[in-house]
Amino acid sequence: MYRPGLTELQAVIAIARKGSFRAAALDLDMSTSALSNAIGKLEASLGVRLFNRTTRSVSLSDAGRAFVSQITPAIEDINGAIDTARTHQKIPSGTLRINTFATAARDIMSPLVLEFLRRYPQVHVDIVTEGRLVDIVAAGFDFGVRSAALVPTDMIAVSLGRPQRYAVVGSSSYFEGRDRPLNPADLVRHKCIRVRLPDGSLYRWLFEKNGEKAQIDVTGPITVDEASIARAAALEGIGLGFFMEQDVLADIRAGHLIRVLEDWTPPFPGLCLYYPGRRNSSAAHRALIALAREMAGTTRE
Repeated sequence: MYRPGLTELQAVIAIARKGSFRAAALDLDMSTSALSNAIGKLEASLGVRLFNRTTRSVSLSDAGRAFVSQITPAIEDINGAIDTARTHQKIPSGTLRINTFATAARDIMSPLVLEFLRRYPQVHVDIVTEGRLVDIVAAGFDFGVRSAALVPTDMIAVSLGRPQRYAVVGSSSYFEGRDRPLNPADLVRHKCIRVRLPDGSLYRWLFEKNGEKAQIDVTGPITVDEASIARAAALEGIGLGFFMEQDVLADIRAGHLIRVLEDWTPPFPGLCLYYPGRRNSSAAHRALIALAREMAGTTRE
């Protein structure tokens, strides 16, 4: 008699969580066809359909919901036992999964992730970038990286040490025949590149000077949802853009973009590596935390 293994059971939970075979396959580092075949074999052995499939969506059947509710605690216990066993590792190994957003991934890559991989070559780091804030525990991540203000209160956070700043920039061609804004209120007379957040709302530009704060709902000819697209529009003179400083600093230094309102964009607390508190953690997990703390201390000195 066919007995499903841990991989098949984890696959069912991943599909239920992600609502997509493709997303679950990426999560499990499997091909979509291999995942589909594994689920098909499991369903055939059980004699029931666990998922309702259409060309556009995947959802649990009634039998699937009951199955997932029963196996999830057991799978969590097994994963907990595996994590406990890994605490006895002498050499960090295995996989660490990190959820963050694209800008932060670029920011932590060189000072943290690449150094970690050089020190611990037996560890594989899996970085997933997305704009929305996810529950890293429910989504199966070991760590998250976000701005300090976005770290959930029930998480343990390690400051990565470097403050961040915003930058308002425009190209020299944009400023031809236009006065440069001297305070945020002047932006009402300028074309601006608007940014749509993952929840569909439009981002308001944030400013502060000498304790005075301002949020400006800018207007302009284009709305985008990705920083690299906004940067391209700014370089082409479409309008002013509002960016994380590190994303446009090279353009400013090269003279491709002109910075304005710099006195209204003070530094603010930077990125944090965060994770849930738990008694048992792998050697790799502990090693990344230690390196993050080491580098944060070096940055502050």
